[in-house]
Amino acid sequence: MRLISWNVNGLRACVNKGFMDFFRGLDPDILCLQETKLQAGQIQLDTPAHHQYWNYAVKKGYSGTAVFTKEEPLSVKMGMDIPRHDEEGRVITLDFTNFCLVTVYTPNAQDGLRRLDYRMDWEDCFREYLLELDRVKPVVVCGDLNVAHKPIDLANPETNRMNPGFSDEERGKMTKLLGSGFTDTFRALHPELSGAYSWWSYRARARERNVGWRIDYFLTSDRLRENIDKAYICSEIEGSDHCPVGLDLLW
Repeated sequence: MRLISWNVNGLRACVNKGFMDFFRGLDPDILCLQETKLQAGQIQLDTPAHHQYWNYAVKKGYSGTAVFTKEEPLSVKMGMDIPRHDEEGRVITLDFTNFCLVTVYTPNAQDGLRRLDYRMDWEDCFREYLLELDRVKPVVVCGDLNVAHKPIDLANPETNRMNPGFSDEERGKMTKLLGSGFTDTFRALHPELSGAYSWWSYRARARERNVGWRIDYFLTSDRLRENIDKAYICSEIEGSDHCPVGLDLLW
């Protein structure tokens, strides 16, 4: 089973940059999108082989997630049933026979870490939400988690410490999540691989120079470790300031 996750940073703009060619060419079993930045009725995509599920933010042109899946899930849930966290369209959960799939667009702590308190509350609620799911069946989590966990996960860790996405607090929450029974699939298969990033600033030719961050992930319940076949970053795919990341699972 091939799963792909991509923060498209505005799906309508990404469609104009070849999104559908990428989608058809890779033909994933499941494709998860973050930061779609649209409302119901603002886009129509022809995906006859895939069911579509959308979670829209209340605020127009902001956040949002979507999932395209060949297999129809047993059920679909939008959000976490936590009102203060469910207005920005950040979470979709699909229940399948063998596992639960969660796609997430984690809130950014923002400049000056002005949203860090909210981010910390989100992290605790999201971890508990995943643990509740994990008590029933294994979980696959994917999306833009807005954190580079270790110094190897960004090009300039020294100068970025305590910037949003590389604060001690955010990294600590990621450590706690992984310690709760989840595996960072890319790092599990590529523990020492440096220069592997999924996001680059639009400034200063960052992508061209590969001055990036790995902030897009596939996590799985630890008990799915033996099911992980491949975990990879599609850095050659453009259309957003993020590139897609992938996970191939064996069932």
